Amino acid sequence: MKVKQSMVGLVPYQPGKPIEEVKRELGLKEVIKLASNENPYGCSPKVKEMIAKSLEDLAIYPDGYARQLRERVAAQIGVKETELLFGNGSDEVILILCRSILTGEDNIVTATPTFPQYRHNAVIEGTEVREVPLVNGVHDLEGMLEAIDDKTKMVFVCNPNNPSGTYVGEEAFLSFLKKVPEDVLVISDEAYYEYVAAEDYPDTIPLLKEYKNLVILRTFSKAYGLASLRVGYGIANEELIQAVDPGREPFNTSTLAQRAAVEALGDQAFVQDCFEKNRREMKRFEKFCEDNGYDYYPSQANFILMDLRKPGGEIFQRLLEKGFITRNGEALGFPTSVRITLGTAEQNKQIIDILSKF
Repeated sequence: MKVKQSMVGLVPYQPGKPIEEVKRELGLKEVIKLASNENPYGCSPKVKEMIAKSLEDLAIYPDGYARQLRERVAAQIGVKETELLFGNGSDEVILILCRSILTGEDNIVTATPTFPQYRHNAVIEGTEVREVPLVNGVHDLEGMLEAIDDKTKMVFVCNPNNPSGTYVGEEAFLSFLKKVPEDVLVISDEAYYEYVAAEDYPDTIPLLKEYKNLVILRTFSKAYGLASLRVGYGIANEELIQAVDPGREPFNTSTLAQRAAVEALGDQAFVQDCFEKNRREMKRFEKFCEDNGYDYYPSQANFILMDLRKPGGEIFQRLLEKGFITRNGEALGFPTSVRITLGTAEQNKQIIDILSKF
């Protein structure tokens, strides 16, 4: 049995190393994972209470339409219920869009380095991927516009960008959106939206009324602390949502995930507290870099990409041996860097102490 040609040579997404695997390999009793941009403070206590109450319903299929969550999200962000598409993480929304729209005759435009699943899903569909290098860690929107032609179906803007943490400001994004042809989807991936502090970050929801080709992606995996439950969503005009919804699996978000997300949305005080802690810890890492003469990208996410002027694999391995799982910059397109998810104050103090001794 042969898979289709586009799958040949394609490798699965490579997440950060699992904690238990590192413990076994290195004989460590304690390992702290700061590799996958998870929330180190967990999730709202209200979520845990709801999950405990939902255990009796595990034998029942979830609501495929996710009505309760749909209604809650629509009210929270100010859109119609029919303008939402829920997925097993926003990753699956990307998959649904690619499955529903792309063919072997098309192309997409993305930045590089950026979130690899844009490329991955397009390649599976046999679609050409046009990658435009970042400029100073930021999307080169003019270069991306030049890459668009009559076969382009999608343009992805990861904002803030993973792995650099940089963002595209409102003025630049609006100028870009106005110039993209109306038949090309502009997908604004806002996975780290809740961590953004920049005052000129684009307010994209109101733009949906004017731009029918705009799709916004958001997730509960980051600031809301629900990464293991896998629930995210896309926001777009209802005609597009209706057209791609048949590409969604029937029960793609679980009952636990839907109920947990509803409770998480209801505890904005928890999210705000996580945001404030994240900004304080970001300043700690920035000061470390500035005090030691290291370059870094100013980040609007919950991670920082630092250039420590050593091979990324060497930095990664030395931190791993001390019980910290991070991301090797070599695998992300930054060969002398490491990307570190911001942990708790104590975790960050420990990792900075280790870095200071290199």
